[in-house]
Amino acid sequence: MLACILQGGNRLSDMIYEVPALEEPELRVLASIQDLRVKLRHQMHEPRRWAGSLRRVSLARAIQGSNSIEGYQAGLDDAVDVAAGEEPLDAPEETRLALRGYREAMTYVLQLAGEDDFAYSSRLIKSLHYMMTSYALANRPGLWRAGSIYVRDDETGEVVHEGPDIDEVPGLVAELVDELNEPREDRDRIVTAAMAHLNLVMIHPFRDGNGRMARCLQSLVLARDGVLSPVFMSVEEYLGRNTRSYHDVLGVVGGGSWQPDRDARPWLRYMLTAHLRQGRTILRRIDESERMWSELERLVARRRLPERTIMALFDATVGLRVRNATYRSYYEDTPDEITDVTAGRDLRGLVEAGLLEPRGQKRGRVYVARDELIDIRRRVTALRTGRDDSDPFAATADRVGPR
Repeated sequence: MLACILQGGNRLSDMIYEVPALEEPELRVLASIQDLRVKLRHQMHEPRRWAGSLRRVSLARAIQGSNSIEGYQAGLDDAVDVAAGEEPLDAPEETRLALRGYREAMTYVLQLAGEDDFAYSSRLIKSLHYMMTSYALANRPGLWRAGSIYVRDDETGEVVHEGPDIDEVPGLVAELVDELNEPREDRDRIVTAAMAHLNLVMIHPFRDGNGRMARCLQSLVLARDGVLSPVFMSVEEYLGRNTRSYHDVLGVVGGGSWQPDRDARPWLRYMLTAHLRQGRTILRRIDESERMWSELERLVARRRLPERTIMALFDATVGLRVRNATYRSYYEDTPDEITDVTAGRDLRGLVEAGLLEPRGQKRGRVYVARDELIDIRRRVTALRTGRDDSDPFAATADRVGPR
């Protein structure tokens, strides 16, 4: 985890990091990512009832991953609860607030994706920051930091980055905003999103939450692409699983201070690697979700269970706990909306059928998969082929990304 320290400082700059000229290795990896996007779009094109669950879990993994980088550790079950708009059962108070704040900001990002009159602005960036950090007023949510800032590695105590002087921050953010508002049909949105992330985290305009805000901005840029939901294009989960290499590449590109004339190519290659690997993970999950759903449909029909209960069974089969509230949340604002009483009756019926096992009491009551559902998961995951986590830039001189 990296800690931020506010102090005085003085540095001049008049530019932000520029997109490096793309060479054959970057273009080749971008083409591979584009192939994955086409496959993902095709898989998600037809309405599938399991897609809602997969979308919510993907959002939960993004929330979990982005916050874990900042030291807010939460289990996936708690992150899924937050993604569903429910209170998590196990997360500490500050972690719960951080998760909820990030969820609110990301929900707003998804709402902005289709706005015809949308424009990036410093005010929008401040507003998103306020949404995700308003639980800690001492950290000036929605306001620029009050002084210069140093980022320290908690593990080593070493200062790894010094942000530009506070007097430069408004102008630098305005330059970033202008860059994002300029139409660039010749540039893949993934590249634009990655560079927005880099510039915001290096400017470090806020007292706290700069990393989360930079990752949220990256998702917003991807959302504006309109090709595929940023829930499936986001790399927050990947970055959360590879936090050390993420910090390392930022250190390499940043050089310890605000130096926008440095080469951003290592960062861009790292992010392209992240997109490629995360895209492969999502494609595998889509395939497994479809297989699990098909088996559960046959199970529900054979047992003559209410068809709606397949949503609860699906979550349990993928390894999540099921709660009355989260089960009901799947049907909110739909013609099939169910009450607390109906949800409770359904879950008890699944327990009586030997498919779910209840644990805990009252508000803490949850349901987990029993043997028949666990067997379905094992059969599906047994069909996995080996993951390709090879370095797509291995043939070039400077290798990036975790091995």
